[in-house]
Amino acid sequence: MTMVDATLAGKHALVTGGGRGIGAAIARRLLADGASVTLLGRDAATLDATVAALRAQVAEGAALGAVRADITDAASVADAFAGATLARGAITLLVNNAGQAHSAPFGKTDLALWQRMLDVNLTGTFLCTQAALPAMLADGWGRIVNVASTAGLTGYGYVSAYCAAKHGVIGLTRALALELAAKGITVNAVCPGYTETDIVRDAVANIVGKTGRTEAQARAELAARNPQRRLVQPDEVADAVAWLCRPSASAITGQSLPVAGGEVMAG
Repeated sequence: MTMVDATLAGKHALVTGGGRGIGAAIARRLLADGASVTLLGRDAATLDATVAALRAQVAEGAALGAVRADITDAASVADAFAGATLARGAITLLVNNAGQAHSAPFGKTDLALWQRMLDVNLTGTFLCTQAALPAMLADGWGRIVNVASTAGLTGYGYVSAYCAAKHGVIGLTRALALELAAKGITVNAVCPGYTETDIVRDAVANIVGKTGRTEAQARAELAARNPQRRLVQPDEVADAVAWLCRPSASAITGQSLPVAGGEVMAG
């Protein structure tokens, strides 16, 4: 056990894509705020390793575990949420973090790539939210935080399918926030810029492979989009998510919060 802030004591959070990167950082932060946490992902070995690494962060009276699921499959999602609820109680905090990015010129973006970006980034958010909502509505309280991207707020070349999907996540966030505004449930999005994650490491490798730049040059090119001239850290995204999950953030809903060093300024 470890010392915690009890802000979220008694709450159960499910974090999709919770095995690594931003998802693991969010799980660590929610545990530090006293919540029980379920990590959801596809890779059992990754999930098990992250659960083991986070075990010491679990507060007294809280719990930590993991469930496997394909967030693009409705039956898989339903089974995972049922298992998580049985093990750790009703889910009142949902963080839709799982996502995927793939770059290609628009002319080379085939239907399979387009559909995969929509399925993972948008349909997965839809399915997990539908699975979580009944318990939140029954409780009269809940928090849904969608980890979108600055790509949901602006455009980037060569990732049209990803941008379209993340814009969809922002639209879903706004519409659902209005539907649930009087029901004790808030719905918000956090929009990281280029963040120190597997997605950025893949982007760096892609730049190196296609342009001949060094890894350091490729990383600097991505960091240059941020006025602070750096990559965002996963813990910075996790802090924003945890704030939106707090009971004291009840007046914040339908918002899309950039965590990007000033790259995008939402108005």
